[in-house]
Amino acid sequence: MQSSNARTGDDSHSFSPHCPPHDEHDAGGARSRPPAIATGIPPFFRPEFEEAYQFILHHYQVPAREVAVFVPCSVKKPYSTSPSHRLFDRVIFQALPPEEVHVVVFGTCGVVPRELELMYPYASYRYMLGRCPDPAVHRSFLRIETVRLEGYLKKTAGTYRHRVAYCLGEFRKAMQAASARTGVPVTLAPSDELIAACRDPAARFPDGSLSTAEYLEEFTAVLGRL
Repeated sequence: MQSSNARTGDDSHSFSPHCPPHDEHDAGGARSRPPAIATGIPPFFRPEFEEAYQFILHHYQVPAREVAVFVPCSVKKPYSTSPSHRLFDRVIFQALPPEEVHVVVFGTCGVVPRELELMYPYASYRYMLGRCPDPAVHRSFLRIETVRLEGYLKKTAGTYRHRVAYCLGEFRKAMQAASARTGVPVTLAPSDELIAACRDPAARFPDGSLSTAEYLEEFTAVLGRL
């Protein structure tokens, strides 16, 4: 499924990290459309997310750090205020000094350094891929997100010494594919073996949650070995 809103090249509109594109508000300043929800237009099809990605890819100077930690985007915005990111942060910063770490968010949002979490449109949408029943949308997500991660990994190939991605499901598949395509190594946590051991085929999300104690324990161990 290809959406007319999905773009993989440079956008023809200029992008400001501080101002939304011209079509986000009507002339009176009211929003012309609400943030995307699970049944709305997926963010990875929306042109403003492609514009923001192109800005990051071509214009944003990513800070050099010892370790990049990639974590999934969250429903609650800004990402850093969500329960999941607060939990991830406790694990990350107990294992590593903050000055050595760069947290990067990825998923249906694309890929964004978390210090840009308030940049439009990253705090202005609401979407859960897991609630979408259309396999074509899931295939499109995997294709688009793999390309975006591939671009970011290429851009930052010399920026980090280590890369760890804490992820499951389709986010994990996209990261695996992007790493394989670029040759840029990314350590995935939890391990395939642990995911298989914890899998419940009867559950709505068979691989479980990243807040699972066993997954967090292995995440801690991976970071501690860096």
